[in-house]
Amino acid sequence: MDYKRVLTVQDISCFGQCSLAVASPVISACGVETCVLPSAVLSTHTMGFKGYTCRDLTQDMRDIVKHWDSQNINFDAVYSGYLSDARQIETVKQIFSTRLRGGGLRIVDPVMGDFGRMYPAFDGAFADAMRGLCATADVILPNVTEACLLAGEEYRERYDESFVKGLAASLSALGAKQIVLTGVSYNDDSTGVAVFSQSGDFYYSHRRINRSCHGTGDLFSSAFTGALMNGKSAERAARIAADFVLDCIDSTPASHWYGVRFERCLPSLIEAVFVRDR
Repeated sequence: MDYKRVLTVQDISCFGQCSLAVASPVISACGVETCVLPSAVLSTHTMGFKGYTCRDLTQDMRDIVKHWDSQNINFDAVYSGYLSDARQIETVKQIFSTRLRGGGLRIVDPVMGDFGRMYPAFDGAFADAMRGLCATADVILPNVTEACLLAGEEYRERYDESFVKGLAASLSALGAKQIVLTGVSYNDDSTGVAVFSQSGDFYYSHRRINRSCHGTGDLFSSAFTGALMNGKSAERAARIAADFVLDCIDSTPASHWYGVRFERCLPSLIEAVFVRDR
């Protein structure tokens, strides 16, 4: 396997296990050179903290990409996470067009909301812009809330397989080649991830842990990206990432409320990527 280089575009939360604080070590643990483009710098993440600081880096992103253009710096994949406004979405589109090597992958985690609600920082115009970014992607990784926002469907707490397949069909119609839909649950005891692509549909179910942990979406997307860059299929990468997130939550006491203790679980991810799958 060639030594791959991934660029991940998302925010830095200086305290709190999410975003680039998760993506960089997780993808690196998968043996992939990990480059970063911060979209914002926050003193903490926004869940459970008051009075946090946030500095938008939209212009800095443009300047960094301009320098990369001058140095002909390219990537084997670009994985975007939290973006703070539509101008940053346009910058990611530019990177997709100009800084990817031949055959490079466009991976989008369309971070916009959860539990049936859009995050307060966003609005319908942002959802429209994110829809346009997803249309250019090779892989998108929305949760059910984000899939509904992208598809223009009303969110449901209870749904069946036909509803999920309908969401996937709408997202496919946007132009995304593969849809990896997270947090798909058909009963109270389990949850899972559904993968939709031209090769068929795949659903991996695992036990539900009745805890809400910040940063697990970032963990999943990062582990998925790392596994994918090691030649795993989208289905296998989704399973590896889901098992890793479950392991991380199991290893985190309830008192550790601001994230999950993923660091000591990295050996299990490395084993899944490099040993068990051989």
